[in-house]
Amino acid sequence: MLNIAYSCGGCNAFKNDKTEFSDPLTRQVQPLFNPILQHWEEHFEWSEDDFHIVGISPIGRATVLLLKMNREGSVNLRKLLKLVGLQPPKIKL
Repeated sequence: MLNIAYSCGGCNAFKNDKTEFSDPLTRQVQPLFNPILQHWEEHFEWSEDDFHIVGISPIGRATVLLLKMNREGSVNLRKLLKLVGLQPPKIKL
């Protein structure tokens, strides 16, 4: 299995070799977000406080859930980054 994007160790550990996961809203199995073929803003957005990643499509919701993208450590890091003006990122993900 080829890794298609850099990710933190935590997200990568949760992903493992999985390529799909169930959307918590529709309960249908969805492919995981592919940053080579898809655009971040079509599947995700930042919460109002900029600390949480929100899945806005079935693919986004499944990816956020499987990778546990809003786990405590990640949210705490985003809070620190916001204090120094680096959250949310100014570049497209």
